[in-house]
Amino acid sequence: MKITAIRLQRMRLPLVPPFRAAWDPVPREAFDATLVRVETDEGVTGYGSGDTMDGFAAFEHLFLGRDPARIARHVRALETIGFHASRYWPLEAALWDIAGQVAGQPVAALFGGAEQRIPAYASFGEIKSPAQRADAVIAAREAGFRAVKIRIDRTDLASGVAAVRAAREAAGDQVEIMVDLNQGWRMPGDISPALDVTRVAALARELRDLGVLWLEEPLPGDDAGGMRMLREQAGIRVAGGEMARTPAELLDAIEAGALDVVQPDAVLAVGMFRARTVAEFALLRHRWFTPHTWTNGLGLLANLHVVAGVGGGPYLEFPYDPPGWTVDRRDFFLADPLRIDADGCLSVPERPGLGAEIDEDAVRRWAVS
Repeated sequence: MKITAIRLQRMRLPLVPPFRAAWDPVPREAFDATLVRVETDEGVTGYGSGDTMDGFAAFEHLFLGRDPARIARHVRALETIGFHASRYWPLEAALWDIAGQVAGQPVAALFGGAEQRIPAYASFGEIKSPAQRADAVIAAREAGFRAVKIRIDRTDLASGVAAVRAAREAAGDQVEIMVDLNQGWRMPGDISPALDVTRVAALARELRDLGVLWLEEPLPGDDAGGMRMLREQAGIRVAGGEMARTPAELLDAIEAGALDVVQPDAVLAVGMFRARTVAEFALLRHRWFTPHTWTNGLGLLANLHVVAGVGGGPYLEFPYDPPGWTVDRRDFFLADPLRIDADGCLSVPERPGLGAEIDEDAVRRWAVS
């Protein structure tokens, strides 16, 4: 089998009203997504999505005409490209989709098949008032979620803590609460200073007393010493690594005692193949592996297959923050948007490969020429 074509389709779904993500000072007017199709000479097509894939055309010749099953080779090639350009991991996801289809198995089975379903947590994206967050947590619980994640604006810690406190008072101990400070990476052009470790330690102690399960990206990603101090002295689990550029960064952070929860996104950070290696290492060190998943349904599926394959958890991130961010918005080009079941879990699709079916009408409707 040979790769005969790699086709990229950029789509743009207008957002009404605009979505104001906590990590981005500019409200998002539209949701952009790039669908990657890898076609073969035997009629098997794999799909992936996540990174924008901007500039990939200059490198597609490194993959055309090659066997899609040589995934380790393709991963190494993508890593050399990533050093000079962007991180084109959706291509790898499409290759795994092909591998699963050829094998007649879900990709999770190829990755070990440890689990069939993973509990999901509702990952909130916007900054909202304490009363609004309390209502959102109750609504998420009624929708089936047993855990949620709340973003805190580093420029307004008091309001963030108030939102967490309101959520805890509203939900009691029926819902686990995680908190994300989003200090591990920045949007382009954001050069404002990070909070220092002393202020973050005080925040961590407040959140610990509110029963927060973990504090995510409390410090810049290269501050392993600071994160280890938070773990040991503030008494709270520390999560991070969602946008790490190399597996070595994550392995070093685990060895340095910086992380309790390891979160590389398979379609934005290090790819599925390397994420599995990191996951197995983390699990052997008695850490949690639960990747970042803030892309679309195909990106979420790629991460689900890795987590279920290796037996990670205890939760998988599920982007969800109605009314601004819904399942149908997130998965607008999938025929069947991903939804949790009545127990708050996300199940591995039974279909071979990643298990996604593309809504071609939606792709055409929202295509960017």
